[in-house]
Amino acid sequence: MDPLTIDSSTRTLIDGAPAVSALGWGMWRYHGDDVAAATARSMAALEAGITLFDTADIYGFDHEHGFGAAETLFGRALSANPGLRDRIVLATKGGIRPPIPYHQRGTRLVECCEASLRRLNVDCIDLYQVHRPDLLAHPAEVAAALDTLRRQGKIKAAGVSNYTPAQVAALSAHMPFPLLSVQPEFSPLHIDPLFDGLFDQALERGLAVLTWSPLGGGGLLGAMPDDRTARVAAALDAIAGRQGTSRAAVAYAWAMAHPARPIPLVGSQTPARIKEATDAFKVQMTGADWYAVLVAARGQPMP
Repeated sequence: MDPLTIDSSTRTLIDGAPAVSALGWGMWRYHGDDVAAATARSMAALEAGITLFDTADIYGFDHEHGFGAAETLFGRALSANPGLRDRIVLATKGGIRPPIPYHQRGTRLVECCEASLRRLNVDCIDLYQVHRPDLLAHPAEVAAALDTLRRQGKIKAAGVSNYTPAQVAALSAHMPFPLLSVQPEFSPLHIDPLFDGLFDQALERGLAVLTWSPLGGGGLLGAMPDDRTARVAAALDAIAGRQGTSRAAVAYAWAMAHPARPIPLVGSQTPARIKEATDAFKVQMTGADWYAVLVAARGQPMP
């Protein structure tokens, strides 16, 4: 037997901010006008021990409330609940503005962050992340914008989302302070970070890893759309059956078992589902279990 440890401990990533939980909450569908419901979701996350709240300025763009809707609603929830801001690590992302789609040249990224601050009704963002790389922006431009924001006290730390390892390295070469985090897609259905060098780079540089879509965009729940998803679900269910827990909990645990200590961002906006995500900490699996899921995802044995 070679049991794996699912580390549920918190970690301090940012000076002056609360400790970061082993799970995060992604407010990607956090839009609308119901501040009471927004508060209920936030409190459900906190009660579950989740302190990392991640959103983005573009969330809401494809809904009737439009660009910035997620930040605006959460800003209203923060205003309605004094003390909430001090209990969380607030992360948001910027740099996408349809239909361009990316614009991070010059002062654009500074302007994006300043707009996020206004929508969120806060003076400082704990972790500001470049949402996707602008291929027309020199890394030095992006680094300069992040440096400006940090020197002005508008952000405490900076990270990137959906960057390749080479893009992380190029930006880091121009940064006057270290990047804190990377945020790739990662789940038993999306395993690229295991093989494209991103997790290796995170381990090398000590980068925090926040992962989005940890349940494969919901593909691991409900009906199976294809044979590969069905194989992965069956491998997860084999573990879940022995543990008396859910497939989702095992998927979260599988991701967290990697030594890069990924922090899955729970995407549910349902309070009960947010709380249930912490069942991942109860999961016990072996290295053989973990590799069985990976083999199912690859569709072939390990070399």
